[in-house]
Order: sequence, then C-alpha cells, then structure tokens
Amino acid sequence: MALPRRFLPPLSALTAFEAAARHESFTAAASELNVSQAAISRRVQLLEELLGLTLFERIRQRVVLTPAGAAYARELQDALGRIGTATVNTMAARSGNAILSVATLPTFGTRWLIPRLPDFAAGHPQITVNLPTRIETFDFAAEPLDAAISFGDPVWPGAVVDRLIEEELVPVASKKLLAKHRVRKPEDLFKLPLLQQSTRPSAWGDWFAALGIAAPQVTLGPRYGQFAMVVQAAVVGLGAAIVPRFLVEPELKDGSLVAPFEHTIGSKQAYCLFYPEARRNDPVLRAFRDWLLKMAHGTS
Repeated sequence: MALPRRFLPPLSALTAFEAAARHESFTAAASELNVSQAAISRRVQLLEELLGLTLFERIRQRVVLTPAGAAYARELQDALGRIGTATVNTMAARSGNAILSVATLPTFGTRWLIPRLPDFAAGHPQITVNLPTRIETFDFAAEPLDAAISFGDPVWPGAVVDRLIEEELVPVASKKLLAKHRVRKPEDLFKLPLLQQSTRPSAWGDWFAALGIAAPQVTLGPRYGQFAMVVQAAVVGLGAAIVPRFLVEPELKDGSLVAPFEHTIGSKQAYCLFYPEARRNDPVLRAFRDWLLKMAHGTS
C-alpha cells in the first residue's frame, strides 16, 4: 500500500540531506549538487521540520549527524540507491533488452561465473545480466534483485533453491614453494604458512583430520577475506592454500599452482541459486537458471 504523500518529503530536501550526511559538510554537498550552501541549509532545515527531528548538530564550523540523522541517512542512501538502479535499468530496457540482476559471491562471480557468461550472452543476446555482489543473505522483497548465488544453507523464505556445485577442497601451492620446502608427505605442509579463508577456519584441520593427522596449529596462518585473495596469495608463494578445486582449475592447468596431494574433503553444503517462488516461471530468469545448471553440472 502506498504511503500518504505527507510522508514523502521533497526529493530536493532528501538529496540535499543525503549529500550533506555523506560528506558531513554543507559546503561539500552544495558543490556536489551545484547549489549554494544556503540552499542546502534551507532544504535540510525543511526536512528537520517535516520530521520533527534534529538531523545535524552544529558544532563550531562543523555539522555532525545526530544518532537519528545517522540512522535516517543509512535508510535514505539505500532507498536512493534503489531508485537509481531502477532508473538505469528502465533506461537500459528502452533497447528492448531484458535486464536480469543476479547477486553473487565475489570470488564465485569473478573466477567461475564471468568466464562462462560469454556462452550465455551468445545464446541470449537480448538478456543483459547484472552481477552485484552480496556476501550476506537479504530480502528479495526489499532489494531489486532477481536471483542470488550463495554458498551453504541460508534461509530465504519464499525462495526456490537449485544446487549448483558441491565443494571439493584441495591443498594447493606454487611449485617453487613446494620444492623449496621439500614437501613430500602431508605432514611436510606444516613447514609452510597455511593460508586461511576467514569464513572457513576449520578447513585445514578437517583436511588433516581426514588423514588421521593431528594438526593443532593449522589455524595460525595469514587470514584473507575471500577465496580470490587466498588463491592469489598461494600463486605468489605466500603459503599453501586449501580451496575449492573448481575455483583453481585455471591455475592447476597452467602450472601456477600444484595440488601436491590428491586427497580432498567434501562438504554437505553447496553453491546454490536462489530466486523468489513467484519468479519460478519467468522466461528470462528460467533461461538463465537452465543455462547455469547446465554449466554447473558440466563442472561438478
């Protein structure tokens, strides 16, 4: 249900406040919006009067967001961002092309999905695929996204889930590093820094445990936020990494990384495609979903 118009402040006041909040400066906001500082001040004052709240504290020559102002700015920045995205998508659709927005994990998108997208584009030239990145779960009803690719078992009420690729973790390192430390058996990996992916702190321990090897110190290596960073660190010789095999196939093929031991560990979880139940039969989404499953099943 639409909000009564009295709850919708003028867009000029909202954009003035958003810019002033982002810069914490009326002067910088005025420069960005190409208006006078006095105009920014008047628009923010109008918004404060409409809300019945103080959004900024004036301290000497500075303006500082109040707690209420900071909370409102966060909500407003998100809302204006969605309006901007919707506007760009609508403009793009004038060409007759369909727009599909699929949120994806950064490393999965960069290392697996994007290299395969030319195949989808060749078969579906009328569909433009946008790939914003998301790490946390979100609400499809609150964000302008058609689908998402994530790992594990996140709970998305009302969403359909298709399993794409199950994980198979394998140790890898540069050939030069392995030769330098004379890695011949799994225990020799203890001579190397064991690179960590921050969301998988038990991966090395699980791998050694599967071989019956006690490994109490395996969580002490350098820690990285994404698998892409872990892989690159391994390529340049910073240590050994334990990563999903499908993410490092290019490096294993070109020799920049080596898997010194074939033993791998699997997971009950998988990379999955999520999309709203209401979009199950959407022809554009279905074309992408069918293609994605074909690609995934061809690799797993």
